[in-house]
Amino acid sequence: MSTFIYSLFLYCYRAGIFIASLFNKKARLWINGRKNWQTRLKQALGDHAAPVIWVHCASLGEFEQGRTILESLKKEYPGYKILLTFFSPSGYEIRKNYAQADWVFYLPLDTRHNARDFVNLVKPALTIFVKYEYWHHLLHALKEKGNPVLLISALFRENAIFFRSYGSFHRSMLRCFTHIFVQDAESRERLTGIVPSGQVTVAGDTRFDRVAQIASGFEPIPAIAAFVHQHPFVIVAGSTWPDDEKHLASYVKLNSTNSILIIAPHEVNDRHIKEIKVKFPQALLFSRLKEIHAPKARILIIDNIGMLSRLYYYADITYIGGGFNKSGIHNTLEAAVFGKPVLFGPNYQKFSEARALIKKRGAISYTDENQLIKSIHQLETNTDLRQELGANAGRFVGDHTGATHIIMDYIRENLR
Repeated sequence: MSTFIYSLFLYCYRAGIFIASLFNKKARLWINGRKNWQTRLKQALGDHAAPVIWVHCASLGEFEQGRTILESLKKEYPGYKILLTFFSPSGYEIRKNYAQADWVFYLPLDTRHNARDFVNLVKPALTIFVKYEYWHHLLHALKEKGNPVLLISALFRENAIFFRSYGSFHRSMLRCFTHIFVQDAESRERLTGIVPSGQVTVAGDTRFDRVAQIASGFEPIPAIAAFVHQHPFVIVAGSTWPDDEKHLASYVKLNSTNSILIIAPHEVNDRHIKEIKVKFPQALLFSRLKEIHAPKARILIIDNIGMLSRLYYYADITYIGGGFNKSGIHNTLEAAVFGKPVLFGPNYQKFSEARALIKKRGAISYTDENQLIKSIHQLETNTDLRQELGANAGRFVGDHTGATHIIMDYIRENLR
């Protein structure tokens, strides 16, 4: 891919987003959030003299992945300002008021002009990209300035474009990073010949540190504690999609015990909530939980965002959605850190932590409704098995923390 083709693609992408914004709220947020960004960023930065650390995340998942680094930087470098940027509205809209960052902005589209203006305005003393996001013009503009540019929690799969014969354009972007912190030895090996070995470190995945941080600082949810009180068996299903909900509904129809099911869907909008209510007609919405004294409902639908990582604490077993989607399952570590058995659908192979959880007997994957019902019944009736799988899951997370420490050590040695 040439620079011309790359730039042409970006302009076509923006045109497509603009058209979509006429009828799609998320696309409209993407467009509106970038209007007059130069003026707004310049006004926000003002005349401060403090050096800037810039942290970029594609979306909310990457933000959570890089959060331990960002908060460590905020604590250890009080004389620095922190700029946090997002590419996706799903990240920006939820974290636009994040207190640990001095400024939160959308990342402008990666044109040559935008990249030059952005870097000249921000003048970052340190730049950190979390896991993904390779922007050609921005990375080259940063490289010209000579300050450290880090990629953290990176994962490079064998079939990635960097390793194809036609991937030279993308390989050139990897050479713009001062240092790359990868999740596993395989990723480091795949970068051999592209990036000097001294510029690549196997640090692990900072998500392990983040979920461990959440667990150690757990904040109770009184309404949930009251809802599950005295019930012998609680299932928390997080980040669910329609296929997940369909399978869980089949379990509910065949299950006549006093078990509790809490569903926290991936998409929290009126349409999807209504669809879930059709599948679970007796379900209660969390937003109405406080209005009802001693609710008799066995099924609770979480119709807000931000509670999921704490919900897993109340589970006996957990279910992670997305296993029947092309993109695959969502975050399994948020559940495993609390020492809970984890269930999910068959599309998990590209997630190393999910594969490892199965290998360590901390998780179970299923392919159809009958297998799901059988697995839940087995875990419900066999307390020893449930405790064994939960302990294995918790131990797996504990054994893989420490990436934040490795990355921060490097920053301490190299941040001027």
